[in-house]
Amino acid sequence: MTAEEKREELVAEIVRLRQEQGLTQKQLEQLSGVKQPIIARMETGTNIPQLSTMIKLLVPLGKTLAIVPLEQH
Repeated sequence: MTAEEKREELVAEIVRLRQEQGLTQKQLEQLSGVKQPIIARMETGTNIPQLSTMIKLLVPLGKTLAIVPLEQH
């Protein structure tokens, strides 16, 4: 899996978590400090979010990133 595919997977997970928790983009902005237009552009794929932005979005969703070993195929 490429880095771009991993990034897309992470963004999709952030969207899923936001929707699952019943939060609007505006509410996530208030909780994370990331502006709603940035969240919208990230969700539609019109911009590539920085890692720090994704971490800021994950925290109020009750998640974080971790470094784990890749499975060897």
